[in-house]
Amino acid sequence: MASGKWKKRIRRAKGGHELEQAAALPYRFENGHLKIMLVTSRSTHRFTLPKGWPMKKRSLADAARIEALEEAGIEGKVSRSTIGHYLYWKRLKRVFIPVKVRVYPLHVQCENARWPEQKQRQRKWLSPDEAGLLVDEPQLMSFIASLDTDHRA
Repeated sequence: MASGKWKKRIRRAKGGHELEQAAALPYRFENGHLKIMLVTSRSTHRFTLPKGWPMKKRSLADAARIEALEEAGIEGKVSRSTIGHYLYWKRLKRVFIPVKVRVYPLHVQCENARWPEQKQRQRKWLSPDEAGLLVDEPQLMSFIASLDTDHRA
């Protein structure tokens, strides 16, 4: 990302504007069991959802779908409706800012062997219980649990 975009986001956050990202919650069924995909972040290597900043002329759902392809190499049908949002603290340069992440379920139909950020991230299919234990954000844990409840095979 160009430094101008970083500076603009930091100014907006300091000015009290809410920053927003879009995330995909990738899922599929294996032998009738729900599986969730998590990816590692590039900087902290924590497991999280594929997510990114809004994109011009794209809906947040489309941005989530594109981020899933770039960060995890997966494609599928993204829900047009969010299942909610969670908050986390994003480090931008030397400043931490709160970011609201809107979450969109993504029913994965294709897992590519190669993808743009393959050398920078790991991806892993997990049961909802395992995925819930690996993520740091309590609100994200609850989305994973709700997906388990809402999408039983």
